[in-house]
Amino acid sequence: MAGTDSTRSHAATVDRRTGPAIILVKPQLGENIGAVARAMLNCGLSDLRLVRPREDWPNEKARAAAAGADLVIDRARLFGTTPEAVADLRHLYATTARRRDMVKPVLTPKAAAGKLRAFLDNAEASGVLFGPERTGLDNDDITLADAVLEVPLNPAYASLNLAQAVLIVAYEFYQAQDVAPDVSQGRNGVIAATKDELLGFFEHLEDELDAGGFLIPPEKRPYMVRNIRNIFQRAGLTEQEVRTLRGMITSLASRRGRKGG
Repeated sequence: MAGTDSTRSHAATVDRRTGPAIILVKPQLGENIGAVARAMLNCGLSDLRLVRPREDWPNEKARAAAAGADLVIDRARLFGTTPEAVADLRHLYATTARRRDMVKPVLTPKAAAGKLRAFLDNAEASGVLFGPERTGLDNDDITLADAVLEVPLNPAYASLNLAQAVLIVAYEFYQAQDVAPDVSQGRNGVIAATKDELLGFFEHLEDELDAGGFLIPPEKRPYMVRNIRNIFQRAGLTEQEVRTLRGMITSLASRRGRKGG
């Protein structure tokens, strides 16, 4: 579908601060990455993050499939792990077509769009995770997210390719620019914790739970860890709350050490 205004500069219409980051976890084909870049630029997004793409990067197939969305391709950043890719984000949504064995809020892209706009208004960085084309996101990646996005489609055939999924989310965000969210996201100057701060808290807590013998038997540990992390993800912790919780853990651990001595 044609319609590009060649008299307008792409750089003049997009900025990394104008919308959520799009994070592709283990994308398989360069052509799919290029199609995602095209969909992003259609909706004014340019922060593309790639976690361990299967093919080498930079990738000429991706550039060709981007059909002129070179700005997004050139700005794309590579990461070795999903936690590294989302470390600076304060809000994260994950896309999935399957219900998982974890409790998380489930939003449509349209419902999420208003929240993403509010995060932008509050200068709180956000992002959306997309998994590999064939398998989707694994549970550990979804645990990092505050909520899950599901696209309401024909239940008998709800299959989307990667670029279609990104376009739906990006389009709803773009359309929501003049629509106020149903619920204000204002936090009176309080700042949400980044994913890096949350992961530091999780690892601190899990180390002490291991030391206390809570995360047993070993074969159940991954499931228990995911459940614990999801409890705190749903709480929407602030920076100060994370610091308070870590202080509580340190205090309890030192008390246990004194009793043990």
